[in-house]
Amino acid sequence: MAGTETEFTLDTAAELAHEEGGQKIVGRSPWVLAWRRMRRNKVALASLVIFFLIVITCLLAPLYAHHVAHSGINTQNVQGNVTVNGKQIPIVTNGGYLNAHTGKPCTSTDNPADCKLFASIPIGPQWFNAGGKYVLGADAIGRDDAVRLLYGGRVSLQVGIVSSAICVFFAVLLALIAAYFGGWVDFIITRFFDLFYAFPVVLLGIALGAALAINGVHWGPIKMDGSNPWIATLIISYVLIPYVGRPLRGQALSLREKEFVEAAIAQGAGPFRIMFSELLPNIASSVLVFFTLIIANNIVLEAALSYLGAGVQDPTPSWGKLISDGQELIVTRPWLALAPGIAIVLTVLALNVFGDGLRDALDPRAKVRVEH
Repeated sequence: MAGTETEFTLDTAAELAHEEGGQKIVGRSPWVLAWRRMRRNKVALASLVIFFLIVITCLLAPLYAHHVAHSGINTQNVQGNVTVNGKQIPIVTNGGYLNAHTGKPCTSTDNPADCKLFASIPIGPQWFNAGGKYVLGADAIGRDDAVRLLYGGRVSLQVGIVSSAICVFFAVLLALIAAYFGGWVDFIITRFFDLFYAFPVVLLGIALGAALAINGVHWGPIKMDGSNPWIATLIISYVLIPYVGRPLRGQALSLREKEFVEAAIAQGAGPFRIMFSELLPNIASSVLVFFTLIIANNIVLEAALSYLGAGVQDPTPSWGKLISDGQELIVTRPWLALAPGIAIVLTVLALNVFGDGLRDALDPRAKVRVEH
């Protein structure tokens, strides 16, 4: 084994001495060691693959809408028909009394208490029996639910990812400023964080979303109506800044007192260099984990706000808005609400599992074996 190289890991000194045997030790950066841990976590990597598949599928929504479903995002077809197994079937039929348990028209033998009156009944899932059209059925005004599910996924993912990026950016900036300058600067920023902690996130989001959804945003050259997804994006990123900023501020405060920061100050380094060259790299792993996990949180929050009418507004679809629209037909056409609900569960579960795996991989106390 003489002359071979052994990668330096975070094992104990005793294990290194036993494994080393006089060999040369090669240093590896913490990011390389984190990747070595991460690639061993097959479940986390599989979750990341699932998330990317969901993203890619939603990005391909225009191709599916134009070349397969032949329907737009808001194309209404109340009086139209679709060919299913060689037969013409109306997309939306006239309403009537339906059995709440079976979803079929009521007969004289049904219990009257089980019968409910519906104004209109859209077509159910066709599962490719109609050549790719209405795979998940239609809504009450004849819009293809599969098309709206994919486009709604684009909106929900956009809101979740962009709002997380905005939230983490401002949270990191405020945390570094508060930790470095301290004093009255830290006091003001901390009180700003505490102010948001006084309000539940969902209630604050509902209050802001309801106010902006009615009048939109008209601030100088910036004009957005209530249906613009950017309103929900800004609201979600705004209300969650303290929940990321406070933990990062605590880490930056502890690093502020370390010797390497004092050495940088002694060498004449300015505030920006210390914050972004000394403090930020040492909290980068926490920032990355926060960003991953908060995407899942923001997707759920967007769905909740849209479901309650304070998030994405008509006619723009989102997964939360689709659940809200589908609840009216939950008895006869449950897929209208189940499909976006399943999409949210898969996306959030994949992100949370990957985020947990990423946190474990970036943990400097994790054990990695010496490899030859």
